[in-house]
Amino acid sequence: MNEFELDKVYRRGEQGRGVKRIQEWLTLQGFAVAIDGDFGAATEAALKRFQAKAGLSVSGVADAVTFDRLIAPMKAAIAPIPAQGRSLGSLVVAHASQHLAQRPREIGGENQGPWVRLYMDGNEGPAFAWCAGFVTFCLQQAARSLGVPMPVERTFSCDLLAAFGREKGRFLSGPTASPDRTLIRPGSLFLRRRTASDWEHAGIVTEVDEETFQTIEGNTNDQGDREGYEVCARTRGFKNMDFVLL
Repeated sequence: MNEFELDKVYRRGEQGRGVKRIQEWLTLQGFAVAIDGDFGAATEAALKRFQAKAGLSVSGVADAVTFDRLIAPMKAAIAPIPAQGRSLGSLVVAHASQHLAQRPREIGGENQGPWVRLYMDGNEGPAFAWCAGFVTFCLQQAARSLGVPMPVERTFSCDLLAAFGREKGRFLSGPTASPDRTLIRPGSLFLRRRTASDWEHAGIVTEVDEETFQTIEGNTNDQGDREGYEVCARTRGFKNMDFVLL
């Protein structure tokens, strides 16, 4: 499924997956409707309100122009960023910040919606926690900007992210001393450790100081939970944290 195109023009009376995608984006844009795949009176009215606000022809019909405007936040999030002599780490932070500015979040249920599908290569649902997917998506964008291979493989798994970091000699386990923490630079990845061989959450480091570090991370919330619903910027301590260094 292509998140950036509709397969056809949709109008009142139609049903199906394409209608559900329109309803997802209407809700994300602040014109909330039931995400049930049924293009009824409420969806038509919400679409007309969106079209009016966006300065489009108010037809109540979801054509390519209207859908392109609906998904404008996602297009802005994935826009290329010129390398301009920047390091891989700084580009990772730049891409993550570009996503954060568009307020990606779940819609329609646990680990569901167009943002989750973007980060998880089309997958969604309760089984698809998406923090590692978000991290490696931003890393992939940064590597492409520089025209270099990814330093670790793309993955949806925190455990695999740790394993790939170890394979590449980039894994830093529980830095308790300040000299170790100087190795952690913006763009490095953090992994919250549950046990010695199990990691439950991942994110991107944006700044580091002596006792804390700043992050951008997906599948979290204001409380810092590992099963949240959005991309957030947070401040975290070093307890139970490991890192993949860039």
